[in-house]
Amino acid sequence: MHTRSRRAPRASGLFLAVSAALSCAPVPAATAPDPVTLDAIVVTDSAPRAALTWQTDPRLPRQPVPASDGADYLKTIPGFAALRNGGSNGDPVLRGMSGSRLNLLGNDGAMPGACPGRMDNPTSYVAPETFDRLVVVKGPQTVRWGPGASAGTVRFEREAPRFDRAEVRMRGSVLAGSSGRRDQVAELAAGAARGHARLAATRSRADDYRDGDGRRVPSAWDKWNADLALAWTPDAATLVELDIGAGDGRARYAGRGMDGTMFRRDSRTLKLEHGGLPGVWNTLRASAYDNRVDHLMDNYHLRRPNPHGAMPMAMASNVGRHTRGGRVEAEASGGDWELFVGVDGQDSRHRGRSAAGEGAYLHQPWTGDARLGHAGLFAEGSWMPQPRARWVAGLRLDRARAEDRRLRLGSGMMARPNPTAGQIRHQTLPGGFLRYEHALAGTPLDLYAGLGHARRMPDYWELFSPDHGPAGAANAFAGIRPERTTQLDVGLAYRAARLEAWLSAYAGRVDDFILFTYRDGGMMGATTEAGNVDVRTHGAEAGLRWQPHPQWTLGGSLAWAHGDNRTHGRPLAQIPPLESRWSLAWDNGRWSAGALLRMVAAQDRVAVGQGNVAGRDLGPSAGFATLALNAGMRLDARWTLAVGVDNVFDRAYSEHLNLAGSADFGWPADPVRINEPGRAAWLKLTLDY
Repeated sequence: MHTRSRRAPRASGLFLAVSAALSCAPVPAATAPDPVTLDAIVVTDSAPRAALTWQTDPRLPRQPVPASDGADYLKTIPGFAALRNGGSNGDPVLRGMSGSRLNLLGNDGAMPGACPGRMDNPTSYVAPETFDRLVVVKGPQTVRWGPGASAGTVRFEREAPRFDRAEVRMRGSVLAGSSGRRDQVAELAAGAARGHARLAATRSRADDYRDGDGRRVPSAWDKWNADLALAWTPDAATLVELDIGAGDGRARYAGRGMDGTMFRRDSRTLKLEHGGLPGVWNTLRASAYDNRVDHLMDNYHLRRPNPHGAMPMAMASNVGRHTRGGRVEAEASGGDWELFVGVDGQDSRHRGRSAAGEGAYLHQPWTGDARLGHAGLFAEGSWMPQPRARWVAGLRLDRARAEDRRLRLGSGMMARPNPTAGQIRHQTLPGGFLRYEHALAGTPLDLYAGLGHARRMPDYWELFSPDHGPAGAANAFAGIRPERTTQLDVGLAYRAARLEAWLSAYAGRVDDFILFTYRDGGMMGATTEAGNVDVRTHGAEAGLRWQPHPQWTLGGSLAWAHGDNRTHGRPLAQIPPLESRWSLAWDNGRWSAGALLRMVAAQDRVAVGQGNVAGRDLGPSAGFATLALNAGMRLDARWTLAVGVDNVFDRAYSEHLNLAGSADFGWPADPVRINEPGRAAWLKLTLDY
């Protein structure tokens, strides 16, 4: 639904507002007083740190105020969108690509979700404010962090603190906002030269929000996370660290037939890093992780079963996934070159149980249905033949494995023997990239061009979730082929004293792209069919930051993606529309104030009924624009206060990537998009001691 706000906007004062500062500190001016170089109090956008690489601090306040997961944090990077479920646990999308095309790691480990419909996608288990850095590499332009990353690589990283003497450090924040939003974050690190301990804990909750028309949208959530790191540093070049973490939560989903009533995660990671190796070898790094998720979906804890819906009685599905893996990497360097070589691997086992009736699933045995994994070799390096020129290249070879452990397909009277029970698929997957970077002499202009290739094994959701596979195949496990992506990335960056601008563009070809088609099954409900098609993609992102005065910064970004399904001669589904963000910031070193204008175009290039396992095109969507305001104050060297108002005009709008509202909550039977929150205010107080 796309309507105007019920109230006329009050324009007085809005045009006097100034926008949020961008994620990087302003660049010093050449002939004027030094500009403010403190970190932005409120982040609204980000710029690349290097060719195709973005880095930001996920602990900083963001606008619009993000949910309690990683997907909305990624939306501050141009090119990212999120498939919205309601208030929390959106599924990230980069340049129209989603799922395991995005390789997402937290603390160097993978934690893929367990829900067959990605209700608990990997970012659901990420508490962003417990990490020190968010690093994104767009496109198939790195091979160091795992296979199949055709869309990009996303890493939430923790950096081990170093202590020269006995010391205690603290960091924390509290956030309060509309719709009962309450967040608390606490981090404590204590240590000395030989070791340290670090504890990080978060709690985030919110009630159902109301959209711009005043309609309540089921979207409440309540989550907690805690992580403890114990480190031994026998010398300045050595680190041994054990990280133990846990978390849980629940979330109401406006666009699903069930809610997520348990998001239990238990994680353990062991890291070793040793520097100062002899010869050209600098550093050896090794890590191993053991991650478990236990996810419960039901229709009776956070809602009442709809007697006229597809699930008229209480039902629950409990799924779990145990993922183990690790990597070993050695780093070497010379005067004009650098090299990373290593091995990595992963083993992931999925199981489930379900039953009708409240709590009945607890009396059912667990049944394993899938086992997936890979083992890989990689090498990535750079060479500078000239002071202003650099070549970067990488090669990777993986052996992927998938085992079908399902004895039967379907359920109830539709259950039947599984024709691929016990079968194992093996695939050899090569990949690599080559990129040239050049800084033009006499100008602050850097250029790059890179060609990358990635082959991606179908993931759990593509092999085991569809009801049907390609025509002629027994099922998706037997018939879905690996994707093959080849993509050209080009770009430039201009960095002068008062002006920074950047542009990146890409054009790709995906052979055997895995596409889902949704079909109306009548009384039996919708069914899904997965198949392979050939796809062409292209698009661009651009941004600028101009500092006309040491205390003022104007920023803007643009993101556009385009996809064609060449096999069917129609648009590729689930492509986000053109989006632009503009901000104007004032910051005098102590006070800041700002406004963010986000504009999204209409999207009429759709393929109704097609998409991926997490969503499908519902039809054309209308464009919209929203305005957000913020202000901040550095109370002293340790305390920072930030306040903001999102969707100032209380617009009723919805995102193009959206799930249809569930009939359980009164939406019509025909697909209706879920509206985003109306006007919302928030306040955040941060301590860094």
